[in-house]
Amino acid sequence: MSRLFMFEKPLGMRDTLPDLYETKHHVRSVLEDEMKRWGFQFIETPTLEYYETVGTASAILDQQLFKLLDQEGHTLVLRPDMTAPIARVAASKLLKEKLPNRLAYSANVFRAQQREGGRPAEFEQVGVECIGDETVSADGEMIALAISSLKKAGLNNFQLSVGHAKFVQELFIEILGNEERARELTRFLYEKNYVGYREHVKGLPLSSIDTQRLLSFLELRGGSEVIGMALELIENGKGKEAILELQELWDVVQDFEEGSFIKFDLTLVSHMSYYTGILFEVYAGKVGFPIGNGGRYDGLLEKFGKSIGATGFALNLDRLLEALGQLDGNIPAACILFSPERRKEAYQLASERRASGERVVLQDISGVRNLDACTNKFSDVAFLIGKAGKEPAQ
Repeated sequence: MSRLFMFEKPLGMRDTLPDLYETKHHVRSVLEDEMKRWGFQFIETPTLEYYETVGTASAILDQQLFKLLDQEGHTLVLRPDMTAPIARVAASKLLKEKLPNRLAYSANVFRAQQREGGRPAEFEQVGVECIGDETVSADGEMIALAISSLKKAGLNNFQLSVGHAKFVQELFIEILGNEERARELTRFLYEKNYVGYREHVKGLPLSSIDTQRLLSFLELRGGSEVIGMALELIENGKGKEAILELQELWDVVQDFEEGSFIKFDLTLVSHMSYYTGILFEVYAGKVGFPIGNGGRYDGLLEKFGKSIGATGFALNLDRLLEALGQLDGNIPAACILFSPERRKEAYQLASERRASGERVVLQDISGVRNLDACTNKFSDVAFLIGKAGKEPAQ
């Protein structure tokens, strides 16, 4: 083995050491329990999927996919997200009865990163999908569950930015005339390059009224008053329908009494191209990227032969931990230090204490080089040394 790679990892891959593992396990369990309480059932899908199905349906850029060949020459990918694999499973096995399916997952996904990007190429998502429900109530349920899950995890300082993919599309096509020009302008929103957006709009051959409409579009951020502002801006019927959906969504969120966590941002667009309606991103504290995102993707299941509505969201577990700040990953554990002649007695004591729910480490004292460092690691230490009945003080 080359010494150059002995301690290195592939670009974007990370080790999870014990303290962080325990912290992640705790937060993951809290999220999973809350999702189960809302009636979502957990599902697992393979780490490897076919490129021609899940790979192309995932909406992740092709250069971000990890690809490999199987023995028969088929191109496989490491799953780049969980929504597309679950759509595959739902379309093939779960939609026999025309009832909404509430599915959940906790899984690692893989997206190749550029060397200068500094982002993880493997990260864990915990999320849900509601497949088969086309109502705005389902969109509201996703938002309410996301809020409830984050609060249960201990996060209080966060906000959901809510937009609508159809509104942006319809407004831009209405003013610019075709999808190509609309995509060109939308690219500035993906990059959150609002200076570039303004300069681009000012250079377009538009009437002063339409130019002002596109510039005023950037102001559609804030509370529920944004809904009225958007209705004044759009003339297209489908665009108005999108805004009325946001009005209905606001009513749903108010019924859940979670309106304080919501801000509308109608400039919001997603790199996940399958979103077709209401969508949202979750921001918290000083974390520079969204810690979660979700939305409606009514067209995705058509790629697997089913025409049915769906909505969902995913939380990025690592970013959520960053938002939560320093958490204690040390789980209190006891240690029984024994000498060889009392091994059986030590094992019996450890078994009794483990049966009562304690975490107990069983350690032969002859295997410890630094006794002080060893005992300092544990919340409680018992010594079974020498002949029975002659233990030193604990």
